[in-house]
Amino acid sequence: MKKSGQINVIAGILILILTTCFTNCKKPDNPLRFPKGTIPDSIINVDDINSPYDDYNTALYQIGQTLPIIFSSNRRSSGGQFDLEQASLTITFDQTTGVFTFGSKMTTDTFLDKLTGKATTQGNDFGPYRLFSTEDGFEYLLLSSVNQAGNLDFYYLKNLPVSGSLVPDVSGPYSVKLMNTSSDDAYITLNQLQDTAYFSSDKDGNFDIFYLKKPAETALSDWFNFDYTLPARADSLNGTYNDKCPFILKKVMVFASDRPGGFGGYDLYYSILKNGKWGKPVNLGPRINTSSDEYRPVIGAIQDFTNQFLMFSSNRPGGKGGFDLYFTGITFP
Repeated sequence: MKKSGQINVIAGILILILTTCFTNCKKPDNPLRFPKGTIPDSIINVDDINSPYDDYNTALYQIGQTLPIIFSSNRRSSGGQFDLEQASLTITFDQTTGVFTFGSKMTTDTFLDKLTGKATTQGNDFGPYRLFSTEDGFEYLLLSSVNQAGNLDFYYLKNLPVSGSLVPDVSGPYSVKLMNTSSDDAYITLNQLQDTAYFSSDKDGNFDIFYLKKPAETALSDWFNFDYTLPARADSLNGTYNDKCPFILKKVMVFASDRPGGFGGYDLYYSILKNGKWGKPVNLGPRINTSSDEYRPVIGAIQDFTNQFLMFSSNRPGGKGGFDLYFTGITFP
């Protein structure tokens, strides 16, 4: 009987252990209820960056939860000359609650101080655009600055990528001889393959969008130093009014236009590249456009988010004054 009792006790303990394991050792539910983030489509005034003066012409470079930006502003001169400023945006999405958080602040990054310092001229500096060239391994900053004749010309600066605490040398600014005319040439953007540059110019009267194709295996800096080449008009994008500030992300181009049929002033439009051709421009609608001017659109994407984002400038009521920067989530067809 003693041995039988011991066996019963052991069996009872085993049953208790197994029962506890089945009830308490179950794999917990995945707390990540939202595997993908979504940027809200509400219009966010980038209040911590904006000033009572004109703030626009944003350039994005690194894509991630913290996005360094460079933009044009005439705040330093109290509404006079436009220079380049630096700031950053912080974007977070809680995968357990689905809460999106947006933050912004002015910054004093050592390298960006060096870069914007070298890019600053005695005239107005507009349309900064940054990219990393897969062709030659350099980072580029392109912008338009007022020359001695009073017209906007393209300039570029280049540097090796930032590595750790090392602040690389920056060369330039150099004139983009390939594109500059005696008219206003501004707002350059490259396609995804970096083999075609789009930009706006008023060399034929109103501002239109033009493009040039880069020869294969040619470094950007070498191409920019070619003699002036007559660009082709992007006829599917242009109207009879002003079309300017193109910006490309993959197969989407956004730009500003004061063509009839909008909501007033300059409106923002988009076009989709299909079978090698840009489609008919589509107005971004009343959620974004107003009876005021919407200007210099820039689009970006963040990994693990379901949609893209749009940054633009507007002189609509409700800002700090002049043109202010705005941010919103957006989905393109």
